[in-house]
Amino acid sequence: MLALLHRQRAAFTAELPVAASVRLDRLKRAADVVIAGKDRFAAALSDDFGHRSTAMTMVTDIMASVGPIRHAAKHLSAWMKPEKRGVQFPLGLLGARARVEYQPKGVVGIISPWNFPVNLTFAPLAGVLAAGNRAMIKPSEHTPATSALLKELISAAFDETEVAVVTGGPELGKAFSELPFDHLVFTGGTAIGRHVMAAAAKNLVPLTLELGGKSPVIVSRSADTARTAERIALGKMMNAGQICLAPDYLLVPREDEGKIVDGLQKAVAGMYPTLLANDDYTSVLGARHRERLEAHVADATAKGAKVTVVNPAGEDFAKQNTNKMPLHILQNVTDEMTVMQEEIFGPLLPVMPYDKPDDAVAYVNAHDRPLGLYWFGEDKAEERRVLDRTISGGVTVNDVVFHVSMEDLPFGGIGPSGMGSYHGVDGFRAFSHAKAVYSQPKLDVASLAGFKPPYGAKTLKAVARQLKG
Repeated sequence: MLALLHRQRAAFTAELPVAASVRLDRLKRAADVVIAGKDRFAAALSDDFGHRSTAMTMVTDIMASVGPIRHAAKHLSAWMKPEKRGVQFPLGLLGARARVEYQPKGVVGIISPWNFPVNLTFAPLAGVLAAGNRAMIKPSEHTPATSALLKELISAAFDETEVAVVTGGPELGKAFSELPFDHLVFTGGTAIGRHVMAAAAKNLVPLTLELGGKSPVIVSRSADTARTAERIALGKMMNAGQICLAPDYLLVPREDEGKIVDGLQKAVAGMYPTLLANDDYTSVLGARHRERLEAHVADATAKGAKVTVVNPAGEDFAKQNTNKMPLHILQNVTDEMTVMQEEIFGPLLPVMPYDKPDDAVAYVNAHDRPLGLYWFGEDKAEERRVLDRTISGGVTVNDVVFHVSMEDLPFGGIGPSGMGSYHGVDGFRAFSHAKAVYSQPKLDVASLAGFKPPYGAKTLKAVARQLKG
């Protein structure tokens, strides 16, 4: 891998400056990989998951990968233009000029996760290629069929000095994170993110970390409970809750808790009248993750939680040959339960009542800053207060997850939920070096300003003028 990195960096250096036409060609080839391979990607993902909805894959992995690539291609010319900056008076009058040029960094490493392995490879890759970089990609070992297909298709479309995929398990992943990249993007859990950050620190590699966390939903008394429940259910059940931005727990007005729970059950039944043989409903990724989720339920039950299993057709999940799992709504939850301590990443949904909106805000603020926060309601003053009083990576108002699909908004976390952001122009800039360029006029500015020895009255006058403000 180190030899490959050196080859990529040598090719990158020899190519400088990286023309817009070259970047556009690479973006087009990336889009072609996704489009031409869409059916094979859907089949590989379903194989890896045990079952994964093909229609959902087309939306969340195929369409959601092509969109960022095409957005970058459309706006690349504007993004690449130098940005004019001001200079201090009177240097501008004397002919001085200042600008920022966005220059590619070099070789960017991308470590992508298993939950959306196509999208979370190609979405950052769009910004990496638009910025003029080369890329090395390490996909997840938990989706081996998809990772192998990524390697096959990318290898056919790109020379390995442009974009390369390396596959392997945790040891290879550890070695990958220790490489001296010019930038490293990691999407995954917070615990692994800490190890990646420590590894990158050895080479002072700048990082973009997208780490997830427990994204809360605050439901206002002014919300339409039926519409709110339906939108929460849609976001929670997508990919069987295996989304870094999935709503992790609900904070609801105490008097509306019953209506919200009933609304969730009705919404799920409407979208998924059956589950086991339903092609639209995705499986949990493997027995290990299903058992982890079942352990959360068992722990919560033992500690006093009320559990409602949303199983519209009354199917027997004990006899399935996949790892599908129905939505479990948990009430009477406490912070002592593991389900409230760890990111759930599955179809479990704790519901917590609150008495005052400020109580809900206080609960969110007492815990790690989340990747996403969701607020439902029509009270604009309350909405503003929630936005002002909470800190999260991003927010969707009156829905869940949707802010990630807005390509012109930065996507990223804060604190334990991540570091840095990408998407759109923010991704282009994250993977570029903002180089400051100052052009001095022919006049002897230092002498005119009194900054050239021997210092004297002119120097003292210049200092006094600046301090006066």
